[in-house]
Amino acid sequence: MEDVIQTYLLPYNPAYPVVCFDEACKQLFGEVRPTRRTRPGSPAQEDYEYERKGVCNQLMMCEPLRGWRHVKVTERRTRLDYAGCVRDLLEVHYPQAKKIRLVQDNLNTHDGASLYEAFSPEVARRLLDRIEWHYTPKHGSWLNMAETEIRIMNGQCLDRRLDSQSFIAREVAAWEAKRNTQQACIHWTFTLAAARRKLRKLYPSIED
Repeated sequence: MEDVIQTYLLPYNPAYPVVCFDEACKQLFGEVRPTRRTRPGSPAQEDYEYERKGVCNQLMMCEPLRGWRHVKVTERRTRLDYAGCVRDLLEVHYPQAKKIRLVQDNLNTHDGASLYEAFSPEVARRLLDRIEWHYTPKHGSWLNMAETEIRIMNGQCLDRRLDSQSFIAREVAAWEAKRNTQQACIHWTFTLAAARRKLRKLYPSIED
């Protein structure tokens, strides 16, 4: 836990950016009956009945200090999907960075093995050499600021019935572009001192 908090408190350095990564799942729902529109100024009337159309995944990458985020919408959540995101992060979004400080949870796909499964050993090694791993503790994924960004995305963009992966991808891309233009940042205020005070029961007790 303290490793992640200390990483967040580092000063901004474009050569060593702190980037958070997390994943979310969105159920797809279609309308059984057309939405009924009412008079101007009144909300449309939506029937309670709906049709399930599967799920899709959103892979969130964000740099809180710079106010940047990117979401990749995929059909599945596999090691190959994760590896593709990491490669895009390093080679497309941060080609000039010397090393990325990557904060993420302990999901079984979130490791270097995924890169070796997706790419040749030479490519995987080259990518791994530019990553500094920082994992949130078990049951402590709330420390990942990508979770905060996902909650914002869900509230501002995905809080309604959406019936296809392509539709979600378009909506998320528009939301992402607006947030990046605004350079909307997450201001982290949970310090090491606060963690030791508020979460002292998680620390080992040392008795004389």
